[in-house]
Parts: sequence; C-alpha cells; structure tokens
Amino acid sequence: MHFVNESLLVGNVDDAQKPPPFINAVLFVSGEHKIAPPRGVAYAYIPLKEYGEADPKDIKTAVDWLERQPPSSKLMVCCRAGMGRSVSMVIAYLVCVKGMTYAEAEQLMKARRPGATPIPRLKETIEKVQQLRLAQ
Repeated sequence: MHFVNESLLVGNVDDAQKPPPFINAVLFVSGEHKIAPPRGVAYAYIPLKEYGEADPKDIKTAVDWLERQPPSSKLMVCCRAGMGRSVSMVIAYLVCVKGMTYAEAEQLMKARRPGATPIPRLKETIEKVQQLRLAQ
C-alpha cells in the first residue's frame, strides 16, 4: 500500500481484503478478482480488465464514487497489484476532481507508487470522462 497524499492511497488485492483500521473507503477495480466487501468501510467494486483500456463510463463511475466520500475520509483504491488500474483511477480522480493536469497527476503517482503503470490511452479517456461530467 502506498500513500498518494494524506487521504488517498493505492493498494493491491490483499490490501482491499484487509484494509488498515484508518481506511474509511475502498474502491476495488480488479475485474479478475471478487472479494467480500471489507467490514466497517464504504466499498465499491468496478471490474476493469487488466492491461486494457477502460470504458470512460467506468472511470466516471469510479471518480464520482470517490468524490462522494466525506472529505475527511481516507480512501484506498486497489487492483490486483496496485500498479495499473488503481493508479489510473487515482490519476483520473486527481485530474477530474482535484484540478491537477494529467502530467502533474501522473508524475505524482509515479513518485509515490514505484512501478506505477497507467492503463493504455488513459489521458484520452480522462478527457472523455471530463466531457461526460460537464454534460451531467
């Protein structure tokens, strides 16, 4: 598990199954795994394929869910290894909600999560997500 900032973390499937006690919400985005929702935390599951592009609607769902969590929450986004899909959802959240540029968000993730590998065409997909969010 890796801290992105004080309230946002990325983790792997094991972290999702047994989040530390300070975590308030878990977003699990590993399509090849099903886990029981961890007790005592808000939980959402959005199955994304490993190594593939994500549907903009799925990324929007993830971003919207993260945004709905109380501001004081500690949020953890997890996938199988905590390096691809989870990192990508956090980048999307940082761009769409926190106002970072894609380059800033990607640089932050790569600094905070060694081995971070965003999913293919993420920047273009986030641009579509931003359009969807403006249209609502």
